[in-house]
Amino acid sequence: MILGNSPIKLSNWEEKLDQSDKIANKDDFFNHAISLNLRNSIFVDNTANELIAKEYSRYLENSIGVVTCNKIAASDLLSNYLKLKNISRKYGSSFLYETNVGAGLPVIDTLNNLVASGDQIIEIQAVLSGSLNFIFNNFKKGISFYEVTKTAQINGFTEPDPKIDLSGVDVARKILILARESGLNIEFDEIENNSFLPDDSIHATDNESFFNSLKKNDSHFNNLLESAEKKNSKLKYVATLKNGKASVGLKEIPKNHDFYNLKGSDNIVLFYTNRYKNQPLIVKGAGAGGEVTASGIFADIIRIGKK
Repeated sequence: MILGNSPIKLSNWEEKLDQSDKIANKDDFFNHAISLNLRNSIFVDNTANELIAKEYSRYLENSIGVVTCNKIAASDLLSNYLKLKNISRKYGSSFLYETNVGAGLPVIDTLNNLVASGDQIIEIQAVLSGSLNFIFNNFKKGISFYEVTKTAQINGFTEPDPKIDLSGVDVARKILILARESGLNIEFDEIENNSFLPDDSIHATDNESFFNSLKKNDSHFNNLLESAEKKNSKLKYVATLKNGKASVGLKEIPKNHDFYNLKGSDNIVLFYTNRYKNQPLIVKGAGAGGEVTASGIFADIIRIGKK
C-alpha cells in the first residue's frame, strides 16, 4: 500500500507499490484519507470485495464521496442499501455506482432521471450480462460451451469467479439494483432465478471444478442450443422487472425481438414507462470489459468533481 501527502504519478505507481513495505490496512487507509482533509475527496472501490463495501458508510459520514463498480453494497440487504442512501443525503457526500449495471452505459442515470421527472416504471426488460451475451453469441456447433466460457474469462468479461456470472447471481444483483432505483423495496432473495446450469456446476466450490463440470455436461448445453435453433431463436440471459416482481433466466429470443441481434458482449435495457408505453426507451452498448467500466468510473468521479 502507498500512502503519502503528494500525488502518486501514474507513470511509476506500480514500481512504487512493489517497493512499498507497508501492508495494506483498511483502517490506516481511512485514517490517512481523513487526515489529508481534502475538499471533494472521493473513495473509489474497484474491487468485488464485501469487506471493502462495508467501509462505505464511514467514508460517507466524513463527507468523502464513494464511487464504485462493486455491486455488493447496492445489492446488499435493503436496510443497508437505504442506510447508505440516507447517510449520503445527510452528509452531502455522493454515493455513485453507475457501473454496477451496464458498465459505462448510462443505465442507472437514465432510470433516475425518469423517476425524478415523475415518470412511472411499468416494466424493464434487459440483457445485463456482457459475459453471458458474449458466451451465447459465440456458442455454436463445433465450439463447446466450456471453450466459449473459458475465452470469456480470459478476455476479462466474467467476474473472477465465473460461476457468479453463469449462475445468474450477477444479473440478479443488477436487476435488484434497478428495481430499488425505480422505487421498489425488495430483497435479493425475492428475485426469481431460473438457472440453466446443471446441479454439479451450481455446487462447484472452485474455478477448476466449475470448468470441469462444464466439460462433463457438454450435452446439456448442446441441447439448449439445439432447442433454440429449431425455433430460429437465439439464447439470451434476460432480466425482467414487472408488476413489482423481478426475475432472471435463459430465454429463447425470436427474430422480431430487440434482443435478437445483440452483438458481442453488449448490454441492452428496455424501459417501458407511462411516457414510453408502446415504444420503450432503449439504452444499448458495450456492457463488459475493463475499458468501458473504467470510463464509467471516471465519469462518476468527474460528476462529483463538478459539484
